[in-house]
This record gives sequence, C-alpha cells and structure tokens, in this order.
Amino acid sequence: MKWLVTDPEDERTKGVKMGILTVLNDDAPTSLPTVVNIAIVLEEAIVLTDLPDLPTAFAYLFGLLYALNIEFPKEHKYTFEAIQHIFMELPTSCSQRVRSLKTKL
Repeated sequence: MKWLVTDPEDERTKGVKMGILTVLNDDAPTSLPTVVNIAIVLEEAIVLTDLPDLPTAFAYLFGLLYALNIEFPKEHKYTFEAIQHIFMELPTSCSQRVRSLKTKL
C-alpha cells in the first residue's frame, strides 16, 4: 500500500487485515516521490514503524505472523506459502502447488 504524508492515519489502515504500508512524500521537487516511512499493519493498526527498507519489513511481517500465530489471508495463502518455503526455506509441510513450483524452479 502506498499513501501520502498528508493522508490521515486511520484512512491509511482502514480495512487492512495485514500489510506493509509505504508512506510517500509528495512535496518533493523531483518527479519521483520519496519514501518517508515504511510500517507494518495488522488488524487495521500500525504495529511497527520506521523500518529501513521493504525486505526488512517483509521479514518482520513474517516474524509477527509466526509470533502472534496469525493465519495467512485466504486470498494470499499460496503466495505466502511459496515465499515461506521457496525463498525463506522454512521447514514446514507445504501444499502440492507450492511443492510443484519449487521443483520447477
């Protein structure tokens, strides 16, 4: 998700079960907006802020999901499962779809 600095915080997280929030500064004189803040959102609340980059935020998101025992959203189940098994190489059982993808890669 991407939001501007001027957007209210409750609007940024409304309806978000989990995600990584990137706040952009749109007042920059350059043509590209700059990243002001990267945060993690769980259950419509910002739980971590001022993360250094997106890969770190993603790792923190996975850590929080495990620590708090939160299930992956159904619409992103296979995406999270593939990242968990293929890229992070975590040793848990996986579905046939992910196992097939891992074999093909």
